[in-house]
Amino acid sequence: MDSAHDWRVSMTPKTRPVSWIKAALKDFETFPQEARSICLAALTIAAAGGKADIAKPMHGMGSGVFEIAQPFGGDAYCLVYAVQIAADIWVVHAFQKKSTTGVKTPKRELDLILERLKKLKEMLR
Repeated sequence: MDSAHDWRVSMTPKTRPVSWIKAALKDFETFPQEARSICLAALTIAAAGGKADIAKPMHGMGSGVFEIAQPFGGDAYCLVYAVQIAADIWVVHAFQKKSTTGVKTPKRELDLILERLKKLKEMLR
């Protein structure tokens, strides 16, 4: 029985660690519990090497940068993560997108994401 158990464990795909930029984690902790749970489930899928249906590539951010946008209460709660910067999956930004701004991500949020990605790449060299 033990050898069968060992075999199943060895066949389990290896997951990657998920690391957070401190400010992104702080903002994420303000999300409603339901939105946090859904985002964390999508990150778990990414850590296992997959891509959740709600994760979409963020155009203009470079390859391997994804956004999870979770509608909740008329707004959207967004989480941005990168999968190709280092061995870890890095969560670089979390923010609430107000319904008054439409579906486009505000420029200030895009600028902040680009700045954090740049600093993260420099830090991990």
